[in-house]
Amino acid sequence: MIDPQLPLVDLHRHLDGNIRPRTIWELAQQYGIKIPADSFEALLPLTQIQDQTSDLLAFLQKLDYGVSVLADTQACYRVAMENMEDAFESGLDYVELRFSPYYMAMNHNLNMADVVEAVVQGVRDGSHKFGVQANLIGILSRTFGVPTCKQELDALLAHKDKITALDLAGDELGYPAPLFIEHFKLARDAGWQITVHAGEADGPQSIWNAIEMLGAKRIGHGVAAARDDKLMEYMAKHEIAVESCPTSNYQTATVKDLSQHPMPLFLERGLLVTLNTDDPAVSNIDLANEYKVAHETLGLSEAQLKQVQQNGVKAAFLTEAEKKALFAQKQA
Repeated sequence: MIDPQLPLVDLHRHLDGNIRPRTIWELAQQYGIKIPADSFEALLPLTQIQDQTSDLLAFLQKLDYGVSVLADTQACYRVAMENMEDAFESGLDYVELRFSPYYMAMNHNLNMADVVEAVVQGVRDGSHKFGVQANLIGILSRTFGVPTCKQELDALLAHKDKITALDLAGDELGYPAPLFIEHFKLARDAGWQITVHAGEADGPQSIWNAIEMLGAKRIGHGVAAARDDKLMEYMAKHEIAVESCPTSNYQTATVKDLSQHPMPLFLERGLLVTLNTDDPAVSNIDLANEYKVAHETLGLSEAQLKQVQQNGVKAAFLTEAEKKALFAQKQA
């Protein structure tokens, strides 16, 4: 289902949502951090989704155990490095890893700019060691409020040349796009690309706002776009990519029935659809699993899957020269 002649990329992958359960256990022991599990086996159901949660916020609680053990920047570095090893083991040629500095820093009052530096270094070292190209996307975690997001933005801007794009994630319904217009203006002024979580826990207007108010060139999840013909037409015409994450959308109850996921509709309507893992450690999946789901459950043909794989490179936050190099690398 994955074409070995084409680059394999994952564009919507949370670094802080991909902390290995084994690493959570080991860091808890190393730093003497109490977690509600007396064995590694008991930890697994706390940190991985078993089937479907009630909603997005219930899903996000599963990520909390991972960041709870980030006691210092060395732990942050380790997690970043392991993310690159996981990307390599998943067969990725290129990965965009997104992370929230505040979310990673908050449990142990770490300096957010230092967290960004540790993540940058871990990803860079991991990229060299494992031979997988990577770019970093900073996240503003809107769940924690507008002022905290400004602090996150400042921490990311302190390393602005090492960050490729800015994202807005978390409680979409409670903290809508209009609250963050100034944040994203500063990000665009810094030369960053923009991707925004939208249409996951809220309706089509949330996607319109992400595009028109925040300048989004890609939409994370974007499930609600299926309910707005004009929006789908606009996104197709302007090549505003959809970062689809089917398993995650089922687990968050964004789609109640995985077979009814709108990804086939988006392709039919000419949208630039990509396929991604979201939080692979929490969902207990890899990208090969998502291609299998897209084929067997969503009914995408081999030709459509090939298109999706090509779309991933087209939508990547890379220069045209870098995209050509990715293709050339596969042909070599």
